[in-house]
Amino acid sequence: MASSPCGNSNFDSGLEIKTRSVEQTLIPLVSQITTLINHKDKPKKSERTLAAIHRVGQTVSVAVGRFVTVGEAIATENQELKDEMGQACFEARRAGDAIAQLTDVGDGRVTVFSDRTGMVKAARLLLSSVTKVLVLADRIVIKQIITSRNKVLVTLDHLERVSTFQEFVQIFSQFGNEMVEFAHLTGDRQNDLKDEKKKARMAAARAVLEKCTMMLLTASKTCLRHPDCESARINKDAVFHRMRCALEQVIEIVTEARSCGENKILPASIYNGIKDFKSSVECLRENLYSLSPPNMGSQLEALVERTEDFTDSAYTSHEQRQAILGLCQLARQDTQQLVNAWVEAQSVHAKEATEDMEVAILKTCQSVGDLRRELHKVAVIRATDLLKVHGEQLPLRALKAAGAEGNLEAMAEYSRKLTEQKEQLVETCRLLCHVSGTEPLEITCVHAEETFHVIGPQIISAAQTLALHPSSKIAKENLEVFCEAWESQLCDMALLLREINDVFEGRRGDKRPYLSLPRPGKHSANLKTAKAVKLDAEEQTSMAKLGLELRLLSSDVDTEVEKWEEQEHDIVRQSQSLASMAYNMYLFTRGEGLLKTTIDLFHQAEVFSEEGLQLCSSLRTFSTQLVDEEKSVMMTEMEKLLALCQKLQMGAKTPVQGKTATFQKVESSIQTTRGVLTVVLSLLSFCNKLKKKHNPERSSLGSPRDWKERQDAPTPVKEEGALNSKNSNGFGVKSLEQHVAGLNLLENM
Repeated sequence: MASSPCGNSNFDSGLEIKTRSVEQTLIPLVSQITTLINHKDKPKKSERTLAAIHRVGQTVSVAVGRFVTVGEAIATENQELKDEMGQACFEARRAGDAIAQLTDVGDGRVTVFSDRTGMVKAARLLLSSVTKVLVLADRIVIKQIITSRNKVLVTLDHLERVSTFQEFVQIFSQFGNEMVEFAHLTGDRQNDLKDEKKKARMAAARAVLEKCTMMLLTASKTCLRHPDCESARINKDAVFHRMRCALEQVIEIVTEARSCGENKILPASIYNGIKDFKSSVECLRENLYSLSPPNMGSQLEALVERTEDFTDSAYTSHEQRQAILGLCQLARQDTQQLVNAWVEAQSVHAKEATEDMEVAILKTCQSVGDLRRELHKVAVIRATDLLKVHGEQLPLRALKAAGAEGNLEAMAEYSRKLTEQKEQLVETCRLLCHVSGTEPLEITCVHAEETFHVIGPQIISAAQTLALHPSSKIAKENLEVFCEAWESQLCDMALLLREINDVFEGRRGDKRPYLSLPRPGKHSANLKTAKAVKLDAEEQTSMAKLGLELRLLSSDVDTEVEKWEEQEHDIVRQSQSLASMAYNMYLFTRGEGLLKTTIDLFHQAEVFSEEGLQLCSSLRTFSTQLVDEEKSVMMTEMEKLLALCQKLQMGAKTPVQGKTATFQKVESSIQTTRGVLTVVLSLLSFCNKLKKKHNPERSSLGSPRDWKERQDAPTPVKEEGALNSKNSNGFGVKSLEQHVAGLNLLENM
């Protein structure tokens, strides 16, 4: 565990920085302090050197004062942390004052040169106390999430017990507002997390909550309309249960409860097994002096045992099964030859791996690599074929028709077919998990598997209700909602499959699909939606060129963003979000992705324009640091961006009728989005050059104030990742020794 960076404070040992916000606050602070400590004690010090030392010291001191003011305000609002926060703020202020005194020019001598020990002591105290304040602030964020979850749970209980439509509408409105608050808090927390596995788990839980909110609405209304219908009750109960499980998972992640451990969530994947096995094989070169022979055979057998998910499947062809078994046998032979070569090298007391041993190592790694490629091919072919078959949605259509006709016999037959499809999809998700290549993707595969497993029976219970009440509009609407959730998960699976392929082929980027959680009013009890339009093949083809340009531009924006040193800058985050949304719009032009209909596209265009307007605001703030000539150039480009965003927003909101008009609106939306990205790309490069040029001296300790302000300001919730929000307001706590590099320097002085 990490030890306390400051021995004379009550700083807890073993703290880890889990969020980017704390890291981004501490690292520049360490840089400033390191600048002070690293100055050489030269006999003669120029006026410029003395002024620079004084300026840095005063900057740190002033920033600490502002920081402490925020900390003290937090303490006042949270009485349970008042004593701890007060002590940490007191120590931070004391350390800041000490640094100011040590860097005071005074009579021409700066004490930092003569009292190096005092400077180190003050610096360590400052880092310790500032980190403690941030950790305490993080505890408040976690408390806010827990409190928000508790409010949602209470309202959820009320919703489950309502007996009249009037009462339901009233409580559901309250529930919607509480879910929006919870979405904001968890979205910010998700994006602030540094651990990609936790981020993926959070994304999965939030995706469940998003989809279940609409299901809860229609399932509850159906149950109220048909209170004596057993299938309606089963359908509703399943939704409430899943929402409670997702809410609990979020709390397990933010509080790091033990039940959220990786062993519970992730099965043993073949990818990880092969990776560990290869590592053991490579380590044999260093284990020539081991007294006992390596247990490579049993490690390989444990790996081969996992391939039974492939070979035992009824859906694996005879040729595929034989290929997998043949490669497993080859891996056994190569492993045995390797063990023999290792034993031979030991018997002759070789100081390094012999030629036979090196050859055996290469052959063993190649054989398990070939096994991984074969398994990957089998899983991908299976998933691709299933997606093609299920894309036609034949069982869903048949279930809807049978339910509307009240045909219980036909409904039972198609329910069996849907159940078979569900089992195929669940098994395929399990195979994809084995070959996914990263732990976050494994988590996403597990989420997909669980989703298919749950939604399949829910569709059947909704269909049973409709078959019993074929004239019920609400029962029909309820079945539609669950079928849409199934189709949405198939779409998510297609995106997941593409990302797994990208990882396997080494071309994976950081493209993050954009999703949104419920907004106020989106799930009102009397929801009415405009008729959605799907473009036909010819229209999608005509969009291909525009879409490709959009794809290239979004990639260019991502590349430009990577050049920024400060990845958490508002301009960077907002540009990333714009590129991510534009990528989804590009997928729409190919008939793929999350945006299924023109309604989806226009909604995305609205959110895109809102984000563009937020970027304009951030650019305006940035421009205040510039000289007149630079500011003039910036304002000219900003005006272009503002005009394009407003045009896109107005166009997306303007109603149209008829397929031709709809297609023209789609084309205009894509063209305007392309124009926005073109200006953003230009601005990103320009701003980055100016930032490097000016490099204004500013203290990182301003972050808590920014955090406080962002806490009070409502922001749209956006999510990144394979299921995968934008701004991160939360403070948390990765190892100080890992992420605050200057700490080692301080401890060694």
